[in-house]
Amino acid sequence: MTFSPFLNVIISFIMVLLAMAFFTLLERKVLGYSQIRKGPNKVGIMGLPQPLADALKLLSKEQSKPSLSNLLPFLFTPVMSLFLALFLWFLLPSSFPTHFFSFGVMFFLCISSLNVYTTLIAGWSSNSKYALLGALRSIAQTISYEVSMALILLGALFLLLSFDMNNIFLSNSSWIIILLFPSFLTWFATTLAETNRTPFDFAEGESELVSGFNTEYSAGTFTLIFMAEYTNIIFMSMLTAILFCGAIQAPILNNMFFLVKTTFIAFLFLWIRASFPRMRYDRLMALTWKSFLPFSLGVLMMVSPISLYL
Repeated sequence: MTFSPFLNVIISFIMVLLAMAFFTLLERKVLGYSQIRKGPNKVGIMGLPQPLADALKLLSKEQSKPSLSNLLPFLFTPVMSLFLALFLWFLLPSSFPTHFFSFGVMFFLCISSLNVYTTLIAGWSSNSKYALLGALRSIAQTISYEVSMALILLGALFLLLSFDMNNIFLSNSSWIIILLFPSFLTWFATTLAETNRTPFDFAEGESELVSGFNTEYSAGTFTLIFMAEYTNIIFMSMLTAILFCGAIQAPILNNMFFLVKTTFIAFLFLWIRASFPRMRYDRLMALTWKSFLPFSLGVLMMVSPISLYL
């Protein structure tokens, strides 16, 4: 009994990493069929073991260490980025929770803010101009979009009246979908920018930055950065489903509905990648400061009087 909480955490992390691995396979399949091709289908049955083969290939490669890099932070940063992505999954809600996290939304904002430092340290410790420029550009983007993300989140919380993810997960908040649908669209665009996904994937611009802040990373360290990015995508899909997509009162049906919502929103990330080209960087920054920020402030001013009557 003493080790049960620890085992729960380990099992949860393993399940998250497996979900992340097969999400990469889903992405390659979706992109393949979007481009009228098959995607990976040679490994095993329909290419299902492909993520395991990719992991084996990447982790068995020789780890390159640039001679002029700051070695300790260079190697530590990918590990920290993956751990931060996994820590967010402590907030996974359940109809029958084994623990209570009263200020889960605050915890999410703190951890997502720390992700900026992993990008900064990765670019700086590489001691490469390409990596440093990619890190600076990514940090400017992430900080800019975190402002509007926090304000949109605050607007939803004014109506949900709780910081606890389990309470929000179980609350009958379907009416919020209609009221906050414009906020949902802005939130989803913000999550694309936060997770560095198309059309906002400027942290990894191959044409102008070689690769970006991860230029000098390869083998296992690159794998950890890659895993952290996709783990964050699944978590943001889950968070979007909780905040903006309502709930069903029956616990079993609610869990199934929650799974469907999260999967569909994660699929939207892939659909958008297959559909849109990359934006210009100046337009990306103008979008958040000139459009998303005033809009989120307006929504906040609109919903704050409504919350007094709830």
